[in-house]
Amino acid sequence: MFDLLIINGICPDFKKGEIIHADIGILGGKITFIGQADDELKSSAASMIDAAGKVVSPGFIDIHMHEENFAKEGKHYVISEKMLEMGVTTGVAGQCGNPRQTLKEFKSVLEENGGSPINYLMLTGYNTYRVKHGVGRYDQPTEEQKKLIHEDLKKDMEEGAYGLSFGIEYDPGMTLDEMLEAVHASCYSPEQMVTAHFRDDGPRAVAAVNEMIQISDNIQQKFQISHLSSCAAVGVMDECLSIINEAMDRNPKLDYDTYPYHAFSTRVGSAVFDDGCFEKWGKDYSDILLTNEPYKNVFCTEEIFKDARENHPQMFCVAFVMNEPEIEAAIVNKKGMIASDGVLQNGSGHPRAAGTFPRVLGRYVREKGSISMYDALRKMTVLPADRMGLTHKGRLEKGCDADITIFNPETVCDQEDFLQLKKPVGIDYVIMDGEIVLKDGDIVNGRRGRFIPFR
Repeated sequence: MFDLLIINGICPDFKKGEIIHADIGILGGKITFIGQADDELKSSAASMIDAAGKVVSPGFIDIHMHEENFAKEGKHYVISEKMLEMGVTTGVAGQCGNPRQTLKEFKSVLEENGGSPINYLMLTGYNTYRVKHGVGRYDQPTEEQKKLIHEDLKKDMEEGAYGLSFGIEYDPGMTLDEMLEAVHASCYSPEQMVTAHFRDDGPRAVAAVNEMIQISDNIQQKFQISHLSSCAAVGVMDECLSIINEAMDRNPKLDYDTYPYHAFSTRVGSAVFDDGCFEKWGKDYSDILLTNEPYKNVFCTEEIFKDARENHPQMFCVAFVMNEPEIEAAIVNKKGMIASDGVLQNGSGHPRAAGTFPRVLGRYVREKGSISMYDALRKMTVLPADRMGLTHKGRLEKGCDADITIFNPETVCDQEDFLQLKKPVGIDYVIMDGEIVLKDGDIVNGRRGRFIPFR
């Protein structure tokens, strides 16, 4: 007996290391059958999906995304709905040192709303508490300030945070010793994860990567280099990948993630855009797109850029400064994972928040053939699942959670548009805990997700 039977699809078998033809039976939210269903088994299913010509994948796991800002934008879901529409069933948020509210506050909204569109794992963020306790962007904290920061980090850990994130570039005064001290003071298990947004990009990206490797070498926890493309896809990706691959060979707790777009997104008032940034990138004001009023969808002039920095510093913008061949190199590298770095502000922002995973499948798997379907799915599912210790997610095996994404490999794509977020195409079904939550691209149940605490 099955609650749901998926027939005639092809799916990744991560134990065999290949794509196989298999039918998948689901009962009680779990996968209970994988194989070729006979007529008797088919007749026992309460409902059935014919996935002929489709790929049946574990639900995508986004190991680097940014959660909703409930405090400022209301207690409704925006980015997690976009995640679900592109096949994501689980995301890891609280990244780049800047969670958008305390973990206790975030959890309370999910509980109040009766669930969320996707499952959430959360990190606590160092920069947020650095700012809270009065440490200047270019300064170092006093001993008393460090004590207060560490106390706040520990509170989030007690609420179930999976680890700690840093946004080094956003607070350049942050030192290596300061970060190591924070990890040692707040992280209590080697199975937790520490992530970092690099210190610098462009010509200084190699030094930034080496600093993150140094952090990893001096902590017990897993360490994730965040969104490598926005750090190194500016002329130094090959060198950075060589350094990272070598470091990962000797230190299995190190890894990285990357996204498939040639532009990054962050707040226009951040230290990223301090004096000298355009010379470093070889770009100009016109390469910066603002995403909110009063400059929504406006490319900058020097005057607009300076006004936005001074009067609207929290506004998100998109910076077209990265090189496409280097983006591809980070994606197709045998190591590393796919992640969106998706972040939205009042519903607007970079299309990576709405199309990362379909873009990889459409552009790099189907159109360019630069990465196989198997390897792409591996980077989107089982690798991040294993990274986060989610042994019952990210794979299609008996006993695993029935979190499944079904897509058309011939049509899946992201419909990239930097002026207006567009829904991807080719995502036919998303299933969470055995229940259909998205059908033909439309969400039919946006409350099956839950907060997953670190245990």
